Amino acid sequence: MVRRIISFILLFGVLMGSCVTTEAQELKLYGKAAILMDAESGTVLYKKAEKTVMPNASTTKIMTCLYILEHCDLDDVAKVSKNAASQPRVRLGVREGESYKVRDLLYGLMLESYNDCAVVLAEHAEGSVEAFEKKVNEKAKKLGAANTHFVTPNGLDGTDSEGAHGTTAYDLAKLMSYCIKNKDFLTITRQKSYSFRDVSGKRTFTCQNHNALLSSMEGAISGKTGYTSKAGYCYVGAVKQNQMKLIVVTLASGWPPHKTYKWADVRTLVNYGVENYEKREVQADTSKITRLPVSNGIEGSVALKVKDKKIKFLLKKGDQVKIKCSLPERVKAPVKKGEKVGEIRFMVNGVCMASLPVRAQNRVVEKDFWWYLGGTIKEFCFF
Repeated sequence: MVRRIISFILLFGVLMGSCVTTEAQELKLYGKAAILMDAESGTVLYKKAEKTVMPNASTTKIMTCLYILEHCDLDDVAKVSKNAASQPRVRLGVREGESYKVRDLLYGLMLESYNDCAVVLAEHAEGSVEAFEKKVNEKAKKLGAANTHFVTPNGLDGTDSEGAHGTTAYDLAKLMSYCIKNKDFLTITRQKSYSFRDVSGKRTFTCQNHNALLSSMEGAISGKTGYTSKAGYCYVGAVKQNQMKLIVVTLASGWPPHKTYKWADVRTLVNYGVENYEKREVQADTSKITRLPVSNGIEGSVALKVKDKKIKFLLKKGDQVKIKCSLPERVKAPVKKGEKVGEIRFMVNGVCMASLPVRAQNRVVEKDFWWYLGGTIKEFCFF
């Protein structure tokens, strides 16, 4: 019975798209390390030395910003210490003893990449730069950035007892994938310009966004530039094109005077993703999955329920998708309502990329000793 049911289900391979598979190609990149990642699935579309630990300059500030957004009130007032005021360029020029709104400092941090803003925020959040970086590194590890070790909140080169400040292209992509889920992070990093004053109202500042992609690339969502003499030009950003949300990272993408190399790398990576990958929705026909025989149950079968859900896949053009149903010949009582009895698998090139559970829609009681005893008593009473 079940075999007949399954034979009617759409279990056959569906060829997604008619394009011939594009072989992986070596892209011409200036960066010594780079990655292109799908933000939603974490799938790596292209990589170059993606797990090599390297200095990453001000791309560090994406985590400084995120931590502040998750742990501080944006209307809080942060006071400037001597340490914060002594940070090297690029800086806002805060002075010891001044006070600023956390929100304003975040705009200075992300739009102009001010080093002193990073330290004011770090000290405000955790009391010291060292305590702040400990917390940030813990957060990074939780997000899957296993090879990240930050020593400074602004990305300036530094070393502590656990090593030098640095991360990998892969780790930065993982972190950025998480950062862009935060609405405040997007609001700040997408702002073209922002003006504010210190708390006393005596000093006024205006910040300009240095992420050129926001105005020059279709679908640019967010991003952060970085540069030190050790790290070279770096960039981490997010772009939405062709229904794909792509994270792009390039590290050590040239040194002065080649400031534009990083933009060329970003365009090369994004173009590669758009030309070779696509998002598709796949839905299995589950209309024939209705009942499953039950052994030793009060009822002979159990009704089945499958969540009729469309699954989104990031596919390389030419990838083959097959839908397979896995159900036993029968199940043994007792069967609980909602119990998983099988699954529908979505296979991409032979690998299961997603699955939907097939569950029992109702409860089926077992024919146990008490059931038989009750039947005997009823029969006896009838006679």
